[in-house]
Amino acid sequence: MGIPGPTELIIILVILLLIFGGSKLPGLAKGLGQGIKEFKNALGGKDEKDKEKKEISESDSEKS
Repeated sequence: MGIPGPTELIIILVILLLIFGGSKLPGLAKGLGQGIKEFKNALGGKDEKDKEKKEISESDSEKS
């Protein structure tokens, strides 16, 4: 068991196309990409709140 080869990927894509249709695949891919991005950010500790706190602390230190 390893990474699927090109033939297996084509078969998987054709099955997905038959199940979901061509109009829904871009939306599914976008949702999957956003989910992966959020997962990576969560693992790396990156968060919008952390960025905001950093910006606030930097602006406070500049005022002093």
